[in-house]
Amino acid sequence: MKLPLQITFRDMPSSESVAREVREKADKLDEVYDGILGCRVAIASHSRRHHQGNVYRVRIEMTVPGGEVVFGREASEDHTHEDVYVAVRDAFDGARRLLHEHGAKQRGEVKTRVGPPHGKVARIFPESGYGFLEAEDGYDVYFHKNSVLNNGFSRLAVGTEVRYEEELGEKGPQASTVAIVGKGGHGHRAA
Repeated sequence: MKLPLQITFRDMPSSESVAREVREKADKLDEVYDGILGCRVAIASHSRRHHQGNVYRVRIEMTVPGGEVVFGREASEDHTHEDVYVAVRDAFDGARRLLHEHGAKQRGEVKTRVGPPHGKVARIFPESGYGFLEAEDGYDVYFHKNSVLNNGFSRLAVGTEVRYEEELGEKGPQASTVAIVGKGGHGHRAA
């Protein structure tokens, strides 16, 4: 990285051990893309209603030749992000994936795929109207209830197989036109 790393803590006290973890993970981003000019990491604590504890949101902004690559998700009800180290790990995993995709696009490498990607529902938050799919490659893809075809959001459960179109949203990969696989596209219904 050519410019220094900037780490900001919001709505929480600074932590040298968390900052050290961020520095270690940021150093490894150069393994994926060696043209990073700078990196800003913001870690925020978000109080959840109706539950004890906080969840953490990590936003990573990387300056690269020709622009920025940004990874971040809103704090969710995901219990794994009650641990700031897990939130940092997941954010850097997402940032590495985005940098890899950015580098591949710059090199003109295009993945050839037969048909739309498939995945399965990894986490779903019915009361909030969104969830995350686990892509075939193992990474998470955000989806909103409005992107599920045939008003199928209420039929989704963890493990439901879907096909979807993926696009790069402002906070990372997101799914559009999510369709339930099997039973003629009508999904799995409880007996």
